[in-house]
Amino acid sequence: MRTRKAAVIDMGTNTFHLVLVELIRDGFNVIYKEKVPVKLGQGGINQDQIAPEALKRAYHTLQHFKNLIDGEQIDRIFAFATSAVRNAKNGQDFVQEVKSRIGIDIKVISGEEEALLIYEGIKLSGSLNGQTELMMDIGGGSVEFIIGTSQEVFWKGSFEIGGQRLLELFHHHDPILTAEIHHLHGYLEEKLQSLLQAIQTYQPTSLVGASGTFDTLTDIYYESMLQCKLTGQHAFELPVSEFHRIYQLLLTKNREERLQIPGMIPMRVDMIVVASSLIDFILKHIAVESITCSHYALKEGAIATVLKTEVETN
Repeated sequence: MRTRKAAVIDMGTNTFHLVLVELIRDGFNVIYKEKVPVKLGQGGINQDQIAPEALKRAYHTLQHFKNLIDGEQIDRIFAFATSAVRNAKNGQDFVQEVKSRIGIDIKVISGEEEALLIYEGIKLSGSLNGQTELMMDIGGGSVEFIIGTSQEVFWKGSFEIGGQRLLELFHHHDPILTAEIHHLHGYLEEKLQSLLQAIQTYQPTSLVGASGTFDTLTDIYYESMLQCKLTGQHAFELPVSEFHRIYQLLLTKNREERLQIPGMIPMRVDMIVVASSLIDFILKHIAVESITCSHYALKEGAIATVLKTEVETN
């Protein structure tokens, strides 16, 4: 029987991810994966535009991804675009240009669809433990929140308050000023009213963070403990006390100093301050002792959806 392969492209506002997988009976094997800091939202996100330089980086990266996909002779490509494309006035032109120039069909997904795919990814990682949990994924353009269990979703929401947006709105000094953090938290209080009401209603007892910023925070934590993450492990615990220690470190350092923190990566160094401030805000509204960090998010949720389709059609 011919090996069934698929490619998933997750076109985030900050990072483009490519995952090439071989589909097997009860899951998938990753053949290859790559992430590129395209920064699609840079220079235009708060004006609802994809800036010319960002478009150039996007076309270049997608052509590179297509070459890798063709090299593996994969014809099943699932490409998703999120907040930056969803909200940009020139988003649809970009989608059409990618189709004609590179031959990739992009599905622009809604915030609701994005939240559900993130939930599927988190579920696949083994991060959910049966209780009611608050899940969050901090993107560059939007942030998704899901309240539910490993069996069902009770509530979900997508908010256009991602890292790139918050960075451009609030992080004007480096190190960031206390007043800027104060204004940021006031803004979140206003924007996240429906989430705060949902937390009151469903009373989640644990917090799960997906991918991105959470990966980097756990990398910094593990480095400080002189430990390595195990290959094949997709869920990690970050004690809240350690989160607060790292957060205070981030607040007091400028960009160059943040880059020197063991576990930090250049891709994350700009947005991590405002993203961590968002996590700090959430922790004021949910009492937990540790954060479960899922290495899986949207792209793995897309793979899970592809696998379900496979099972149904065979």
